Amino acid sequence: MKVFLGFVGLIFSVGLRAQSAVTLPLLTVAANRIANETPAGTFAMPVSALRFEPSVDLQTRNLAEGQADVTMRGGIFENTAFQVGAVTVSDPQTGHYLAELPIAPAMLSAPEIRTGADLALGASNATVGAVDFGWRPIRTGGALGLGWGEHGFKKTELYQGFLAPVNPVLGKFGVDVAVAHSEATGAVPFGEHRFDRVNLRLQHVRGAAQTDVFGGYQSKYFGWPNLYTPFNSNETENLQTMLLAVNHRWVPAPGEFFEAGAYLRRNKDDYAYNRFAPLGPVHPFQHTTWVRGLAAGGRLARGEVALGFRAEVLADQLKSTSLTFGRYHSRTLGKVALVPERTWTAGDGTHTRLQAGWSAEDTNRDGGVLSPVLRIDQEMIGGALRRVYLSMVDTSQVPTYTALNSNAAAGLFRGNPTLGRSRSRSWEWGGDAALGDWEVRGAVFWRRDRALVDWTFRRGVTARTANAVDIEVMGLEWVARRSWLAGELILGYTALGKDADYRGAVVDASFYALNYARHRLTAAGVWRFAGGWVVKVDNEVRSQAANLLRTVGGDRDLQTALGLSYRPPAWSGVELSLVVDNAWNRSYQELPAVPAARRQLSLGAHYGW
Repeated sequence: MKVFLGFVGLIFSVGLRAQSAVTLPLLTVAANRIANETPAGTFAMPVSALRFEPSVDLQTRNLAEGQADVTMRGGIFENTAFQVGAVTVSDPQTGHYLAELPIAPAMLSAPEIRTGADLALGASNATVGAVDFGWRPIRTGGALGLGWGEHGFKKTELYQGFLAPVNPVLGKFGVDVAVAHSEATGAVPFGEHRFDRVNLRLQHVRGAAQTDVFGGYQSKYFGWPNLYTPFNSNETENLQTMLLAVNHRWVPAPGEFFEAGAYLRRNKDDYAYNRFAPLGPVHPFQHTTWVRGLAAGGRLARGEVALGFRAEVLADQLKSTSLTFGRYHSRTLGKVALVPERTWTAGDGTHTRLQAGWSAEDTNRDGGVLSPVLRIDQEMIGGALRRVYLSMVDTSQVPTYTALNSNAAAGLFRGNPTLGRSRSRSWEWGGDAALGDWEVRGAVFWRRDRALVDWTFRRGVTARTANAVDIEVMGLEWVARRSWLAGELILGYTALGKDADYRGAVVDASFYALNYARHRLTAAGVWRFAGGWVVKVDNEVRSQAANLLRTVGGDRDLQTALGLSYRPPAWSGVELSLVVDNAWNRSYQELPAVPAARRQLSLGAHYGW
């Protein structure tokens, strides 16, 4: 009955248009394929735009904005990278913090999902996919947002942008700032949070070039039972993330671009397994990481010949009270990719493009690897089928410090200092089509992961252990989109199958590699009524692979997020809203043994100028 009601709600709320999701000066930015860009329980973060994204499976602890593992196509939380502008913004301690980007979504473009050859020419140290954000142009305007809700929830957001008049010689200069605060007592005991974020950005635009200089800081304190362990403990996390970045992008002609950037990221993590235990002078799980990155890439085209290229260097460092059992605490990673292209045009206008090249990755701690990149595209003129493609790509990744430097013989998290580079080979066949009023994109893929680092559980052992696993993943995914005068409807579906070999290790359950949806369906829509009313809905239905660590909620789930907003015609710039997350109050555990976030309802008031 709940599934039926969820999709009845969907039918009456069709439509989604990212560029029209916000007519006030931006507080949040909608993703291309979700409806509710603003969560009910805190202020929006870059990860908020991925909650119902058809190509991304978000596995959350507490709020998605509290801690979220970002997975794609049956990968795990460390196989996905985040790219902002030219650079890969990474966390060398653990992939749990890859999504810790202290940037207001109003400063970023909607995320794009990169796989296959696009991944090979993009982010570093990822084997499955990447989430790619660009820097949004600044415009003059501002907005203030307030929110109140269940469980003591309160939030405040402020954004202000200023763009100076255009100088015919120097171009345009802009500056924007954003601050946000959120707090709540939590939907479950000891599930409270307190989040703060502050941003400042300077921007220069001249012709087809845009340069951004950014500084951001974000602090997040939150608690949750069984946050990272299945042992019935009330845990807390205290994260403090600082990011300094500069980015330059130049688009000299259609189909060509050059982009370069650099950044410094510091992430401090103070984790408490038992929030009531006396901590003493040294906290048992306290870590600080630094990453410095430099990258440049682009695409040059001359007639029917083009070249895609990228080079990136990342240098990291770890200081920790517990991750002290490995061989090193600093590392330098490098990546170079060169992928030439050739395009042929047939007499009927059909274009065939061949990309064939290599990417090379190396570190000063592990051996390097040379990986092939191959992709064939054919674009058709007329007819229902618009494009078909076939790709074969090799990718690789080195482990994080939590896997390498945790004590291998004792403690809650048991590592393995001998873990080496993981390698993946993926084949993909897909295409785009126009079927009546529907735009459809689909793909069938197969991936072989070798020496993937997973965290596993054994009965009778009070710990999770880092183990290497070989996995074959088979799957398909498609996204369908239809537009009406009032909006659009977007449907997504993913099916996955896995065959795993843990190389002789005794494994009773997997926290990540075998925690995947066999079937996952998403549906998003927005309906804009006359008089300033807007109804939004996101739905996700899944059938999850069985896992003995999942103790509540079963292996099937329906998640629904609902939003209702009203812009009074007589009050220019004012928007009132109501948002509900987990509308059916489901108890399904997205991560095995981690309690589900409960239903959250909140009211909001926004004023833009």
